[in-house]
Parts: sequence; C-alpha cells; structure tokens
Amino acid sequence: MLKVKFKKLNEEAELPKYANPGDAGLDLKATSVEWSKDFHCYVYGTGLAVEIPEGYVGLIFPRSSIRKYGLDLTNCVGVIDSSYRGEIMATFRPQFEGSGKVYSVGDKICQLIIMPYPIIDPVETTELSETERGENGHGSSGN
Repeated sequence: MLKVKFKKLNEEAELPKYANPGDAGLDLKATSVEWSKDFHCYVYGTGLAVEIPEGYVGLIFPRSSIRKYGLDLTNCVGVIDSSYRGEIMATFRPQFEGSGKVYSVGDKICQLIIMPYPIIDPVETTELSETERGENGHGSSGN
C-alpha cells in the first residue's frame, strides 16, 4: 500500500477516501465553490494539498454521478504533478445555459487516482514497426 501525505488547508477539509472496497479513485469533497464570470465555470476547492511521491502522478476524474448534473470537468482529466503542493481544485462548466444541479460545498465532486508513470526518452526515427491497424485513424477499429 502506497502511503501519501495530505495536508488539510482548512477545518472543513476531509481526507479523501474510497467509497467501496476495490474502488480505484479516492473521493474528494468540496470545501468551497466560486463562480468565475470570466470563464463561465464553477471553481471548487477541496481544502487539501497532497505530496505525491516522485515517479507518480495524481489524476482527477469526474465521478460517475456527474451524469445527474449538467456539468463537465473543464480539463477533462486533471493532472497533479509530484512537485505541486497547492490546493487540489476542480473546475466544472455547465453543459448548457441554465443546466440543472451543481455540486455544493460538502458534496463529493471528483475522484483522485495516484499511479506510477514511466520516464520517457524520446528517440527520433524514420521508421516505425508495422501493425495490423497501421495508420488507420478515428473509428478504424470498429463501431
């Protein structure tokens, strides 16, 4: 089990936790919400900072319950690098004008998955190996 340090930035903050055994993502709760007039989105704070170990990355995903809300996570998947020590935040944009429910302070708003990643050494080449799919792009592997 990987031990990861979380720092509470305010009294309302709660350590993230798994809702069920076997869940991949830790649920994060909102401790603040602000409407950004400039970007037409809701900015949620979690009241938490995290110390992700080197060689790992934190990925922020919307929860499956987002379908009950008229919201989209603005960056699709948030990336938290191991060097970041600021507040974990999530920004949601309404899908359309006047779309239904939004998250409130105290609600679970997103989930955090921390996973290792390889260090890549890009190598330039003039040839790539052949595959059955080849250069066939969008939709080429079926419906």
